[in-house]
Amino acid sequence: RRCELSMLKIGAASLGAQVRRVLCLGAHSDDIEIGCGGTVLQLLDACPDLEVDWVVLTAPGERADEASASAERFLTGAGETRVRIESFRERYFPHQAELKEWFDALGREIDPDLVLCPWRGDAHQDHRTVSELVGNTFRNQLVLEYEIPKFDGDLGRPSVYVHLEERHAEEKLAGIIEGFPSQKRREWFTDETFRALLRLRGIESRAPSGLAEAFHCSKLVLL
Repeated sequence: RRCELSMLKIGAASLGAQVRRVLCLGAHSDDIEIGCGGTVLQLLDACPDLEVDWVVLTAPGERADEASASAERFLTGAGETRVRIESFRERYFPHQAELKEWFDALGREIDPDLVLCPWRGDAHQDHRTVSELVGNTFRNQLVLEYEIPKFDGDLGRPSVYVHLEERHAEEKLAGIIEGFPSQKRREWFTDETFRALLRLRGIESRAPSGLAEAFHCSKLVLL
């Protein structure tokens, strides 16, 4: 008898029952919000006692203040939270040996159940480096790699979807646009851009709200 797994569905509450600690990693100050902000909001809504480590690896100047305020906004209602804003050199991640040492230390310090990080196929060198170091450091965790729209046109074909309730999608979009005024000069940094990607992934996964976030997952064990 054939077992159909093409649209296997696991609810946020079910996932939350297995996940007690989440590590959210962003190379830049708005990466987490853009890539997986809705998923974080939905998980926290279903599991308010969730522990969250929120790490931004580079946020020069006013971007650091934006990153801190945004993390506080998205993590409202979480259990224990630890927010770190680091100061690695933007656009030079592959050439910073100290970044590897930092990840080694992080791996000794925390043991998350779920890691949310950029996709390894991302065209931005900082995003790729973070993803590669996550793969080296967290080998026994569920790792979901999020996507970030940009000029490079590097969106791939993800295999994992999170259906968002409309209220979580709207909260995510508002958080991005209101939380990072320094980025409004960029032509792609608009509500329409981020909403379009949510809508596209919603169509692909038949989300009831029509909105979804998507991830790449290289390894997943089904028990």
